[in-house]
Amino acid sequence: MSQYRTFTAQDAVAWAQQFGGLDNPSELVEAQEVGDGNLNLVFKIFDTDGVSRLIVKQALPYVRCVGESWPLTLDRARLEAQTLVEHYRHAPAHTVKILHYDPLLAAMVMEDLSDHRIWRGELIKGVHYPQAAAQLGEYLAQTLFHTSDFYLHPHDKKAQVAQFINPQMCEITEDLFFNDPYQRHERNNYPQALEDDVAALRQDPALKIAVASLKHRFFSHAEALLHGDIHSGSIFVADGSLKAIDAEFGYFGPIGFDIGTAIGNLLLNYCGLPGQLGIRDAAAAREQRLLDIQTLWFTFAERFQTLAREKTRDAALSEPGYAAAFLQKVWTDAIGFCGTELIRRSVGLSHVTDIDTIADTEMRHACLRHAISLGKALVVIAPRIDNVEELVARVRQYS
Repeated sequence: MSQYRTFTAQDAVAWAQQFGGLDNPSELVEAQEVGDGNLNLVFKIFDTDGVSRLIVKQALPYVRCVGESWPLTLDRARLEAQTLVEHYRHAPAHTVKILHYDPLLAAMVMEDLSDHRIWRGELIKGVHYPQAAAQLGEYLAQTLFHTSDFYLHPHDKKAQVAQFINPQMCEITEDLFFNDPYQRHERNNYPQALEDDVAALRQDPALKIAVASLKHRFFSHAEALLHGDIHSGSIFVADGSLKAIDAEFGYFGPIGFDIGTAIGNLLLNYCGLPGQLGIRDAAAAREQRLLDIQTLWFTFAERFQTLAREKTRDAALSEPGYAAAFLQKVWTDAIGFCGTELIRRSVGLSHVTDIDTIADTEMRHACLRHAISLGKALVVIAPRIDNVEELVARVRQYS
């Protein structure tokens, strides 16, 4: 910690020159701070022609959107870098490349993705990237399989679980997903007009028991090295390309959490589209979101089972049919976690622009209510939703 200092733009340029791996580092001359997230400084590093060449990211010792009153461990930068390095080993086409990281400065240099766009923004505008859902499914299958007991030797798995223990960032997830929305808490953030809807969450015993079960699984099921926050704002897309970034919440947890978070953000977009595009124009985009969800799950499940047939090392886990049975459990977990994502993004601290940027107040409130009611239903009835077709039917039921 004694070597830590908060980077200025000039510091970021000097660091990129030293560790960016360019043949002529003196070409790097300028940095622009572009971070708009809750936790970090992010600099684009430009060359003498004004072209963005690299990204420098540094963790701050507190939650940026709250301030120094909410301190955070700087070790999350190491965990993020190592998670992305590990994921890049297994899914290099779909993971941002880390070029260098320094745990003492809580900083890393990574490839620049200026030729990509943040997927959330494209979804809000109704821009469709045909490959994105399948590539996300591929990323999740490769990273989650290769860091699971299906692939790793038990000794390696246990060592990696210890390496990626991430208690402070996990505590944030535990609070924001499973605690805050179901009690009165100062971090909660929702319009007063939704007070009755939010109060109903606090007063629903069946919902709260289901959420408690999900939280218990988040605590105790160290199934694979998760990204931990794989939403459409932490994914970059371009024609034919998808890259995951921002893995500071990485840890070994239940595979269904990453799947559910990804599906949940596609459903948040589904809920917000009428307010973004208008009810008539949103219809086709909403149908595409449902197709994206199906493609994501089918790609993930098919690829995971193929990898299990070809690469499972454990004699018991390689039993024919077990991988499919395991994925059925993952699916049930994913639907529950998906529901908690819908709820916490509607009433908790951190919202999504899919809904928050809707200009019409009444429409914005209607979209929030839709997300809350859908999320609540999915949490409670997750064990009764056996497949992705039934999920789509339930989504239509609550539209």
